[in-house]
Amino acid sequence: MKTKTTQEIQNGIQPIADEMNIEIVEVEFKQGKEPALTVYIDVEGGVDLNICEKFHRAIDPVLDEIDPTYGAPYTLNVSSPGLDRPLKTDRDYVKCIGQKVEVKLFAPLKGKKFFEMTLKGHDETCVYLEDKGEEVKLEKSKIAKICRAIDFDGLF
Repeated sequence: MKTKTTQEIQNGIQPIADEMNIEIVEVEFKQGKEPALTVYIDVEGGVDLNICEKFHRAIDPVLDEIDPTYGAPYTLNVSSPGLDRPLKTDRDYVKCIGQKVEVKLFAPLKGKKFFEMTLKGHDETCVYLEDKGEEVKLEKSKIAKICRAIDFDGLF
């Protein structure tokens, strides 16, 4: 199925997001038996079902005009990126500086492939972490996944 680019789609709905003070984290299109366009959003204080529904209703007519699938049917989803979403963009890293992150490596470092440390910074190629006063520099190419650490004790 031919579709417009996710950047074209994001550009079309960005004014609505700006008006509603919503950050578009990612636009994703999955093709297959049941094609789906998913728009991941974030807001100050966190995303709830109400916000997802309001944004869905607001962008639906705009997407009809944009026609991302050139007339083919698809399902529109609006969702939170989730607490355990991998850090991908510069903005993701900046939001997590000073917070605990979980790091999973492709190959062991000091006998371990999983670490929980404080994110101190990043650049194009490396992530800078700290654990118990020890600073660690990891190449991003060696990281299988890095995401915000979830403190389940603090959630309940």
